[in-house]
Amino acid sequence: MEMKNTHQLEEGTYDREAELKAFDETKLGVRGLVESGVTKIPRIFNSGLLDIAENAPTDSLLSVPIIDLRDIHNNHAGLIDQIRSACKEWGFFQVINHEIPITLLDDMIDGIRRFHEDPEVRKQYYTRDFKRKFLYYSNTSLYRDKSANWRDTVGCLMAPNPPKPEELPQVLR
Repeated sequence: MEMKNTHQLEEGTYDREAELKAFDETKLGVRGLVESGVTKIPRIFNSGLLDIAENAPTDSLLSVPIIDLRDIHNNHAGLIDQIRSACKEWGFFQVINHEIPITLLDDMIDGIRRFHEDPEVRKQYYTRDFKRKFLYYSNTSLYRDKSANWRDTVGCLMAPNPPKPEELPQVLR
């Protein structure tokens, strides 16, 4: 008899669906695995495809794309092209001359650090309900992909109506 999402391995039967569910039900994400002292990465994260030696960049002169907003009013279309290119080629970029005070940025980083350091706070906001204004989850497609990604995500829906302060974790307000 063959069961859905069950694989036969050398060590015996592996029930992927049960392992995914157990991981998700902790509501602690990847950070929770690390905090629990896990010494072996669970199979749900193993794609069998990663060979670091073959995929490692060989160009030591690589640098993160920088988007300079200094001339945003005169070069709007050019900046959009730069952002599009950075997202497509890198998946991220650095923004400079945005006029956000460094103290505010530091406060934001401290808040997100406090959020991640408190398992009970994370559990309160862990959800797969992507309609919520603020959410914490691990892997958008946890139950669909062949392997899970080793990451957690914090999301905050700001438009068109930003969340009320009480919808945000106290450590982030």
